Amino acid sequence: MSFTDKCALVTGATSGIGRAAALKLAAEGARVALVGRKPDALDATRKAMAAGGERALALQADVTKEDDVRRVVDETVRAFGGLDVVVCAAGVIATGSIENTSPELWDQMMAVNVRSVYRLVQLALPALTPRKGNIVVVSSVNGQRAFPNVLAYCCSKAAVDQFVMCASLELAPKGIRINGVNPGVTRTNLHRRSGMSEADYAAFVERSRTTHPIGRIGEPEEVADMILFLASDRAGMITGNCVFVDGGRHNTCAR
Repeated sequence: MSFTDKCALVTGATSGIGRAAALKLAAEGARVALVGRKPDALDATRKAMAAGGERALALQADVTKEDDVRRVVDETVRAFGGLDVVVCAAGVIATGSIENTSPELWDQMMAVNVRSVYRLVQLALPALTPRKGNIVVVSSVNGQRAFPNVLAYCCSKAAVDQFVMCASLELAPKGIRINGVNPGVTRTNLHRRSGMSEADYAAFVERSRTTHPIGRIGEPEEVADMILFLASDRAGMITGNCVFVDGGRHNTCAR
């Protein structure tokens, strides 16, 4: 799955699945624009790349801000001369039911998980079109399966899945592919950043051994492997798919 001389832009590139995807793209020869909110984390990711990150562009940005999204696309195209791959991996999660999800929390989920994807893809299309590029969006098993007490998150990921499917029909005539990956519980900082304590997270991971048929949670690199496959020429007939990378979680009943 060589990406030699390909140019990629990855949001959420400073941790978890986004970081793993960025590192793997660089290892396969791509020039990678790293997008994240924290300068120190961006620099750490760049330094962790093959060849010391010499083919990487670190871009501090908030994907919920219109000016930032425009800027990262413009700076990537200016630096690399074009764009072949967009990976939308920035995302947040929060707990809340229909009874206690605040309008503010709902709006945050939609702004980060949905609107940022729609705008980044939309703004990247002029650069992707000449190269018949492709897009991979990180969704979740929650996008296609219902779980209690994560109402806004589930709804945001369901919207992402529909975005992938609808956009695939509109972009196919241009030769642009778009797919999603739907992980189950994966070893990232997503849940910790939602406010989950270390003890609660450890208990959550242990319980997930029983809710995932494969008997464990996933690793970011396993999801990144699927992202790279979907972004590669080997997946040339695949578009509009939402691919579960969840150890069989989507096949189980709610528990």
